[in-house]
Amino acid sequence: MADRPVVVYGASGVSGRLTVEYLREYNVPFVAAGRNRERIEEVLSHVPGIATADYEIVQVGHTVDELTDLLRGAKVVCNSVGPCIYYADTVVEAALAAGCHYIDTGGEAPWVRRVQEQWNRPFADAGLLVAPATAYMSATAETAIREAQDLAPGIDTIEVLSMFMGYPTFGSTQTIFGQLQWESFFLEQNEYVEWPPVTTIEALIPGEFRTRLALPWGGFPHPAWFKDDPRIANVYAFGGLLDRSLMENVVAGQRDYQEKLRALPAEEQRRILAEIAESVQSETPPRENRRRQRTIDVVSARGSLDSIQVVVHGQGAYLQTGLIQAFAAHHLVFQPPRAFGFASPCSAFGHRELLAALEAYGLARLKVVG
Repeated sequence: MADRPVVVYGASGVSGRLTVEYLREYNVPFVAAGRNRERIEEVLSHVPGIATADYEIVQVGHTVDELTDLLRGAKVVCNSVGPCIYYADTVVEAALAAGCHYIDTGGEAPWVRRVQEQWNRPFADAGLLVAPATAYMSATAETAIREAQDLAPGIDTIEVLSMFMGYPTFGSTQTIFGQLQWESFFLEQNEYVEWPPVTTIEALIPGEFRTRLALPWGGFPHPAWFKDDPRIANVYAFGGLLDRSLMENVVAGQRDYQEKLRALPAEEQRRILAEIAESVQSETPPRENRRRQRTIDVVSARGSLDSIQVVVHGQGAYLQTGLIQAFAAHHLVFQPPRAFGFASPCSAFGHRELLAALEAYGLARLKVVG
């Protein structure tokens, strides 16, 4: 394993295969792991330039013991097996036992908060990083937040909007519907406050005439990242798909959940929601088209006197996720993270460094607009 310091767990999924693709670009040897060797082989055979990558395919069961054996000697595991709220604790426990850094693509707010509460101290004591949500849906917006903090040090209130055009993967769709079981939170005066059920906003993106329908979607990871930040008191985060019809269907699903499913036992809810999600998206969506599958992240922030608005225009939410994962893994192969224990992507790797990686591949560009 010392010869291949990165393990991509869930390599046959969309995010996993894109992580592999960018690890090849970074010339980082890796292990492509998952529960079905034949499926991984078939998927990787279509990765551009894979013949020039240094990698090994390993089939592994989803147990702490098997994953610990796999990760022993590795520097970092990139986990894209989700929804993380259901499956990631097993991988986190194995990473800690193996002495391995952990990053994942899951941005479910309840999962991020659980990592902060349960895994921060054990990883910090071991000198290891545990960084969930190292992915587009939160990390790209975080680069704008950190830039806003640098340029306007007096800000204490942050509003975040993350929107993308595209087709959610099977795992993302499972997360979208599965997250209906948990409350959504924002941060107000450094305390978590619950959003009312089926909260929506009409968001106006700078430079556009149409408003966009957006949801809290669990509250995003940002409130957890800034919960104990002495500079930031309030965080409100929203997001969604740039296709209004799809968002209206999600909102309708939220209302149905409140009316028909909320009173059922948790496991029954989970089963029904998983079935609904599979009926919506059961296949692998096509690779993103950069001219069509675009992203937009807007951060509006203010303090008593300071105010600032920062926008990040981007391409391909999943392309960005694969690159962010590979960039983070590449960093950890060569040097320690900037923070240990629970940390956000920008706290662990630097927001300007992360943004520079996205810009180098033409996937994002940051602009201060107000």
